[in-house]
This record gives sequence, C-alpha cells and structure tokens, in this order.
Amino acid sequence: MTDARLYLQIAVWSQIVSSIVFLGVLVFMWFRWFMPVVMAAQARSNRQIAEAERHRDEVKGALEALNAEIDTARHDAALIEKRAKARAGHERELLLKESTDAGERLLSDAGHELERARAAARHQLRDEILERALKLARDEAAARAGPALDARFVDALTGSLEHAARG
Repeated sequence: MTDARLYLQIAVWSQIVSSIVFLGVLVFMWFRWFMPVVMAAQARSNRQIAEAERHRDEVKGALEALNAEIDTARHDAALIEKRAKARAGHERELLLKESTDAGERLLSDAGHELERARAAARHQLRDEILERALKLARDEAAARAGPALDARFVDALTGSLEHAARG
C-alpha cells in the first residue's frame, strides 16, 4: 500500500472512529443528561395524567352522588307535595265544614232573632192597638158619660151596699 492510500485509509478510519466516538459521546450524553430529563418529563406527564384521571374519576363519583341526591330530593319533593296537597284538601274540608256550620248557626240565630223580632213587633203592635183602643174607649166613655150616668152608678152602688148591709 502506498503512502497516499495509507493516509487515505487513515483519514477514512479516522472519520469512522471520530464518528463512532461522536456517536458514543452523543449516546453517553443522551443517557447521562437528556434521558433523565426526558424520563422526568415523561414521569411528570404521567403523574399529571394519572392525577387528572383520578380527579376525573372523583368528579364522576361526585356527579353520580349528586345525581342520586337530586333524584332523592325530587322524590322527597314529590312526597312533600303529595302530603301538602292532602293536608290542604283536609284543611279545606275542615274550613268548609266549619264555615258551613257557622253559616247554619248564623242562619238559625237569624231565624230565632227574626222570631223574637216578630214577637216583639206583635207585642208592640198589640200594646199600641190596646193603647189606641183604651184612648178611644176613654174618649167615647167621656163623651157618653156625664152627670146622669154618674147618678145612676151612685144609685146602683148605694143599692148594692144597702142590700149587702141587710143580708
């Protein structure tokens, strides 16, 4: 082999060796500094993903619990509404019965009051008629009576007294 070829071969092998060394240094640097950074970033990303998945699962569980609570609350609300309607119907019936009874009592009391008012009006009318009749009778008696009637009454009275004294 000639010197030129030898130098050419040395240059080629030098290039190959330097490439291998360069690649070795790159691999060394990759595993020494870059790979831990990449692995740490990947581990951090995996932790974040795991945390996000755990959080998602917790939120799903909370959502399911809240949906169950909402369903329970709706059921309770329906029961409360049903009881309230039943209670309102019962209260309505009681109030209606009370007001009907009160109305009947008032009507009965008004009927009794009307009878008392009629009786009082009859009594007042009778008193007024009696008073007018007495007034008319007095006026008539005063017009008919006079000294002759008085003398007859006196004679009748004395006759009855004499008869009572004899007997």
